[in-house]
Order: sequence, then C-alpha cells, then structure tokens
Amino acid sequence: METVAIVGTGLMGASFGLALKKAGFDGKIAGVSSPAAIEEALDHGAIDFAAPLEEAVAAAGLVYLAQPISRIIETIAKIGPFLRPDALVTDAGSTKVRICEQALRNLPLGQFLGAHPLAGKEKRGAREADAGLFAGRPYVLTPVDAGQMETAAVREFLKWLGAIDARVAIMSAEEHDRVVAYTSHLPQLLSTTLAATLAERLAPGEVRISGPGLADALRLAGSAYEIWVDILATNPGPIETALDAAIARLQELRSNLNSSQTGRTFEIANEVSARARR
Repeated sequence: METVAIVGTGLMGASFGLALKKAGFDGKIAGVSSPAAIEEALDHGAIDFAAPLEEAVAAAGLVYLAQPISRIIETIAKIGPFLRPDALVTDAGSTKVRICEQALRNLPLGQFLGAHPLAGKEKRGAREADAGLFAGRPYVLTPVDAGQMETAAVREFLKWLGAIDARVAIMSAEEHDRVVAYTSHLPQLLSTTLAATLAERLAPGEVRISGPGLADALRLAGSAYEIWVDILATNPGPIETALDAAIARLQELRSNLNSSQTGRTFEIANEVSARARR
C-alpha cells in the first residue's frame, strides 16, 4: 500500500492520516475535500497532497471515505470505474446498512469493507485532528463478503488498525446499526432532549444553578445537527426502537418514584455505567 486516498479531510479523515503517519506509514496520502478542508489538512500534516477524486482513487491501494453518510453513499456510486483491482475501499460512517447496500450495488464484490471507528469529538475539522484519536477505541468492521477478511488488502488494513491501536470488532451491518442505536444515537438524543427541556422550562441564569453532573449530561448536546441529520435519516427503525425502550423506562420510573423498583433501576444503571467506563 504505497498510496492512501482520504476522501473527506475533516476530523476523522485527518486523524486517520495522522494516525497512519505516527504508526510508521511512509507512503503518500492524498486528500480529496473542499479547498478549505484541504488547506487545514495540509497545514496539520495529515495529508501530503490534494487531488481530484478520480485521480486519487486511481492511485490508491486504500480509499478511506470519511465524509458525512450521504456523501459516502454518493461517492461509492462514482468511484467503481477508477478503482485499482487490488484496492480496498473502506469508510468511517456512523451507520452501516445503507452504505454497505450501496457498495454491493456499485463496487466489485470484496473491494469494500464497511467500518465505523467509535471515536471522535464534538468539534470538527482537521485543526481538531489527533493521531491518537483511535487508540483504545472500538473500530467496528462490517464485511459485505464472507471471504473478504482473508484478502491481502484487508489483512494489510487490519495490520494498520493494529498499529494505530484500534480495537477491532466484526459484526454485520444490521447488528452494528441496532447496537449503536442504543450506545450512540440514544445518548445523543437524550442529551439533546434534556438541553431542550431546560431551555423551555428554565431561564438562562437558572441553568447555571447546577453541579458538574449537568455539564456531563449535556456534553453531547453540543453536537451539531449537521453531523446527526444523516445518522437519523439512515437508521430510523433501530433508533425508534431504542427511543421506545427509553420512554418506557422513563414512564416506569415516573410510576415508581418512591418504590423499591426505582432503587433496583439505580443498581442496574450503576452496573452499566461502571462497564461503560472501563
């Protein structure tokens, strides 16, 4: 793998470029993005040069799609004719079913490996990029072909994921979208809902009458809608199921505020909280 093409040089794409370089990758990294994003990525050392999409894809042994989900889907539809036969295409999209379906329709079988690095920040852009962003974090792979995990291109990609200290997990696209509806999408929506409730019920000065717990609970509420609009649009069924489960729990809690059942709910919550922090 002498050349990597990173399509989308914002936080995730630029961090992947920096992580590769820190891990010892000595090939060239091409960036495909808007002029402003390219300039930031070049200034930050995340890419080596800019190129048009077709040119970057044609030169690359690894094509890394780090755009918003809708743009990833659009890009997959375009790049098939330019791919090298030995190249691997992967992505960093936060939902997987729609992306993998598009790859099956538009790319040669075995040349796409769905992926989701569960890492990030509320802030965006290459200026926020971090070579250590993926270290110790889950990196889910959702293969679209049962045999592709044994190909040379995928084995090399796995080698680099190990070098950047990512924690690889393998599952189907459907299972991924079901799980992250609970572990990622539901927390975002609960935090956003809490913030909106406070805005509706409290004056700005009253919101400041709070301890650090509120700031912890509202951290995700600082995420931009532009990041989430594609996630909500491409995973509606699992998200609705997760919301239904959370609403049922809240209704149960309201009905049992002064019963032992509420104490048991706190015990369960304490156990899950401890596991999530390990």
